[in-house]
Amino acid sequence: MILIQTEDAIIARLRLGLGRMVQEVGSYGGELDEGLEEAIRRFPAAWVTFGGITKTEPYGTSHQKFKATGQFVVMVGERSVRSEAAGRRGGPAQGEVGSYPLVYAVRRLLSAQDLGLPIAELMPGRVRTLYNTRLERQAFSVFACEFQTAWIEEALPRDHWPSPPAPGTPEAETSPDAVFARYQGKLGQPDPDWLRTCLNYHLTPDDGQPDAQDFITRSEP
Repeated sequence: MILIQTEDAIIARLRLGLGRMVQEVGSYGGELDEGLEEAIRRFPAAWVTFGGITKTEPYGTSHQKFKATGQFVVMVGERSVRSEAAGRRGGPAQGEVGSYPLVYAVRRLLSAQDLGLPIAELMPGRVRTLYNTRLERQAFSVFACEFQTAWIEEALPRDHWPSPPAPGTPEAETSPDAVFARYQGKLGQPDPDWLRTCLNYHLTPDDGQPDAQDFITRSEP
């Protein structure tokens, strides 16, 4: 599934690129909503989440494909026991990277990248302040860096049901439709195997009957 692949690829690139600037890079799991004190102890950190699909429009002339425009968000957080300015700008110590440099680093690493996936290049968007305050004696700040991308989605033919590859095949491991088989959703019949193609040749003037034929037959494995 392209959403999972994109989120995983963003996390992998940030882990390599940020190096020791952060203690952790991961998928956002509500760290800032529950247990804020525990989350601050893990700063500096970066978390990635999917921000939703903002637009979907037809793609091409087949009426079966759509271009989906979506957003991913990278949240970066940093703390300082010295001052709010040090938490945002960084300090002389190796461990005081600062949230501003983290914002720059994230945008530098991700902007205009397609991560080797069938998506449009990541376009940097807004940077929003989520937190810029103090908790007891620690000043901390968190910023959300938005990135926009797009990908092509293919619709099912009218009145058809998903037809995922057979379980146990290599294709089944990567097919997004495998989720329907895994959870016993209604499935359609798989497309029949190609066996033979007949080519008819008509000479002018054409009497409606082929003047020659070629048969292309699949060889047995």
